[in-house]
Amino acid sequence: MTDAVRQQVYEIEEWIRTLPPVDVPVRHYFSSGVYAREITIPAGTALTGKIHKYAQLNILSAGEISVTIGNEVRRLKAPFTFVAPPGTKRAAYVHEEAVWTTIHGTDETDLTKIEEHFIAQTEQEYVTFCKVLEVEGTKCLG
Repeated sequence: MTDAVRQQVYEIEEWIRTLPPVDVPVRHYFSSGVYAREITIPAGTALTGKIHKYAQLNILSAGEISVTIGNEVRRLKAPFTFVAPPGTKRAAYVHEEAVWTTIHGTDETDLTKIEEHFIAQTEQEYVTFCKVLEVEGTKCLG
């Protein structure tokens, strides 16, 4: 994702904060070595996602949604599955009620610890995370 597209996602996020809140039910599933977070998003909802530190599997199992993937906006209709790279932060608009699941590999079941491990709360936190990886000899993608 280019810096310009990422900036647009943040601008959309600021605009969304001026809108009335929307109830987005969340369901959590755990299996051996797997955590899945499933949300149901009402039609007509604009939303943004969090910054993911690692690649994650995404499944649109119901509905239709326009979402940023890389440097473009794609209109997706369920079923649709893809892997998003580290550093992903999305903006989306839901055309038809959507069910979206993000899957992470972990044995952890404490939701706070899962979020701390997989999600960067700010852009600066993600940049710092990438610098630590580089010191450890791993290249940060995204």
